[in-house]
Amino acid sequence: MPFSTPMPGESPIRIAAADGYTLHGTLFQPAGQSASSSLAIINCATGVKAAYYARYARFLATHGFTALTYDYRGIGASRPHSLKGFRASKYDWGHLDFEGVLRWAMPRFEQNRIAVVGHSIGGVVPGFAPSNHGIHRMLTVGAQFAYWRDYKADQRRHMFWQWHIAMPLLTMAAGYFPGKRLGWLEDLPAGVALEWALRSSSLERASPAWIRRKWRLAQSSEVTRHFAGLRAPILAYGVSDDPFGTPAAIHRLLRYFTGSHRTYVEVSPADLRLPAIGHFAFFHDRFSASLWKESLIWLADGKVQRPPAAVLAPSSSRLADLEIPA
Repeated sequence: MPFSTPMPGESPIRIAAADGYTLHGTLFQPAGQSASSSLAIINCATGVKAAYYARYARFLATHGFTALTYDYRGIGASRPHSLKGFRASKYDWGHLDFEGVLRWAMPRFEQNRIAVVGHSIGGVVPGFAPSNHGIHRMLTVGAQFAYWRDYKADQRRHMFWQWHIAMPLLTMAAGYFPGKRLGWLEDLPAGVALEWALRSSSLERASPAWIRRKWRLAQSSEVTRHFAGLRAPILAYGVSDDPFGTPAAIHRLLRYFTGSHRTYVEVSPADLRLPAIGHFAFFHDRFSASLWKESLIWLADGKVQRPPAAVLAPSSSRLADLEIPA
């Protein structure tokens, strides 16, 4: 059965972003229940449809959570008829879209029962949301903001050409990034693609001014102001063969969440007797008895099942016990 085929207990939902833009998603309810007191919001990676996470959402629902998947503006079911000239950024995905999802969720679920699962950029966008204080616990997988020097060393040159030369050139020529035609990702709004391609070593050092003006990207002073408001503990998964989510890249993001206790754990393919896992496979159902079960225990009870590789205490910006390349 295709992972996107709806099953009993699943229902489409529309949520208004903070600026009123309509987001499309799916609610996954526990079997035999009309609702659950605990909600897990799943934030997608860049250029990945929410449908990709349906299998994981079903897993959470079978274990008592209501799970919510949704597409950011410009992606999947939340995409307009044409992306050419459509103005959206990754900052919008957090400050407007995820913020809207939190505003929808907070009155509907019990206090301290909202968890977030963030894949890649999905672990960044909660920092942009003013209402992130409503999150009780967060799990991130390969979460980072794609600074090219943090890419895995043996793939860095190719990835730099692909994402930081080819992508912005194609985006400026087409008015959006035609990723689907290339077989790379879903198509991306121009602002999203350029924000990725032109990102430097920090979230504060934003794109050139003319890019910001043309594509309505946030000013550097706005970008990080809400990160410290998130007080939920964070469990950050890294995968040793992930070319994006290297230890340096994950730490570069985690240091912004100064209000949270942050635990970093690393998985290698050898741990699971596999040749590879990479950036995307964590959400494949072959991990339902291993990685998914570990994540469920964290989301439900806050217990870490894997020996921490490093820990970052609130107010600290340096991961203890982990050497980060310069």
